[in-house]
Amino acid sequence: MTLKLKPGLNWLLVFVPITLLLEYVWHTRAAVVFMCSCLAIIPLAGVMGHATEGLAARAGAGVGGLLNATFGNAAEMIIAFMALSKGLHDVVKASLTGSIIGNILLVLGLSILAGGWKRERQRFNAMAASSGSTMLLLAAVGLVVPAAYAALAGGTDTTVKDLSAEISVVLLLTYVLNLLFSLRTHKHLYDLAGEEESHGELPSLARSAWTLLVATVLVAWMSEILVGVVEETSHALGLTEVFVGVIVVAIIGNAAEHSTAIMMALKDKMDIAIGIAVGSSVQIALFVAPVLMLASLFMERPMDLVFTMPEVLAVILSVWVVTQISQDGETNWLEGAQLLSVYAILGLVFYHIR
Repeated sequence: MTLKLKPGLNWLLVFVPITLLLEYVWHTRAAVVFMCSCLAIIPLAGVMGHATEGLAARAGAGVGGLLNATFGNAAEMIIAFMALSKGLHDVVKASLTGSIIGNILLVLGLSILAGGWKRERQRFNAMAASSGSTMLLLAAVGLVVPAAYAALAGGTDTTVKDLSAEISVVLLLTYVLNLLFSLRTHKHLYDLAGEEESHGELPSLARSAWTLLVATVLVAWMSEILVGVVEETSHALGLTEVFVGVIVVAIIGNAAEHSTAIMMALKDKMDIAIGIAVGSSVQIALFVAPVLMLASLFMERPMDLVFTMPEVLAVILSVWVVTQISQDGETNWLEGAQLLSVYAILGLVFYHIR
């Protein structure tokens, strides 16, 4: 059995060879190459997700949950790592911020709006959602403390990077504890969402592994091209690198996951939709960000966790809004529209920052 993308995404694979031709043969303008590489990454991220699901289904519940939790944001990590290797720290931090607020505002907002449009209300497991919100609050603390220390204590670059590394270790340990909580000691809370419908015959372990390997290589290749033209593209379009990272790069890396959350909401499976949106943000904050920071220690220019004040405020406000909405265990379409409004306002703020 071959792994299939979600309907409507298959044709986007044509942008993989198009991007290679534009970059290496025709030497087209940077903005065109950037857009085509973005479109190429969307279906490849979907392929990686399906391959991971195939491996997870074959590996069993415990290992499968760990695989999904670890590789759920593989495309975003690859893009960020490529940018990090080129010293584009602002783009990396912006993409991390954008992924966090994009998942809990844009993805969740669209899911609630789409799922609740023809329903009076949709219900979900408030306890599981509350656990995710608490993890997001911890993530917000992890972003605030280094920025506050740098601004108020006036630490040197060395001490700030040391603090960032120490906080990264704490965040990673918390992420491991979160996996233990959700996959073993309290997994019954997350089983309430039920299983997704069967996708038919499972692909073989070897096919899933090879598919994941090939898709990962292609995503890395497309990401290298994308990162290589991001500076020139942002200047050509009159956009800042921060806006490109927060909005464009973050949306591209999560596009396949976005469609899954919305489809689950349309089927009135809000536990799964919320789990995808909130869980992805938790993974970005507690796993991807600290891994990137620690990996940068072996590079020429290490990254720190000192985010700008607009980025910190955006994450804090987003987490607070989602916490308010998830408390009662039910949603309606208006709450989805409200989340989208907050995302639009924050997007406008990042657009005007120079």
